Amino acid sequence: MEVTKQRLLYEGKGKRMFETSNPNLIIAEFKDDLTAFNALKKSKEAGKGALNCKISTELFILLKNNGINSHFVEKLDDIEMLCQKVKIIPLEVVVRNITTGSICKRLGIKEGIYFKDTPLKAPLVEFYYKDDDLGDPLLYEKHAIMLGIATKEELDEMAAKALKVNEILSAYFDRADLTLVDFKLEFGLDSEGNIILADEISPDSARLWDKLSGEKMDKDRFRQDLGGLKVAYEEVLNRLLKL
Repeated sequence: MEVTKQRLLYEGKGKRMFETSNPNLIIAEFKDDLTAFNALKKSKEAGKGALNCKISTELFILLKNNGINSHFVEKLDDIEMLCQKVKIIPLEVVVRNITTGSICKRLGIKEGIYFKDTPLKAPLVEFYYKDDDLGDPLLYEKHAIMLGIATKEELDEMAAKALKVNEILSAYFDRADLTLVDFKLEFGLDSEGNIILADEISPDSARLWDKLSGEKMDKDRFRQDLGGLKVAYEEVLNRLLKL
């Protein structure tokens, strides 16, 4: 599909979004920037944007083939993706399969507990308010409704879609000898008011552990100063391309 890249609409931590000659389409340009802890820690990794673009492309196509619609239209080049223009719902929907990261600190629990093995007996779904000034706080369902971010029905739909994505991706990554620990999704409303998946799915937004060694293959390599981030992202991509 031929479109012309036009003015910059928005620049986030990991991507730039551009208008195109088609008012219903935008171009997402993946950046090499690395941020953590609400951008308190920053760096760059050459080639990271291209890896995330390729990985996101593979995963959006996989999800489409399994009945999950997203804003993805097509990959344009190494770092650019053509997407439907959506109205982003200002929530981060986090699905947790295993305890790690902020939830361990917040609740005083150890890393490595499977949520399905707790009394919850299922992955945990959380909503966070997308607001950098507030530090993206955890929201209760009624907070989101009170703030006018989403209705109960919309929250239920996003949670159900997130769990379906988790089911599909967990099985897919398992075939690549990777464990999907947790991940963040964003959703938006398309031109007809349908809730569809947006943003990206990559090692920037998902935690992945090697099934055999437990090695971290995601942005925790930057957060925790482990090094080797690009090598880990390349390994994730190579494993997915072999499936």
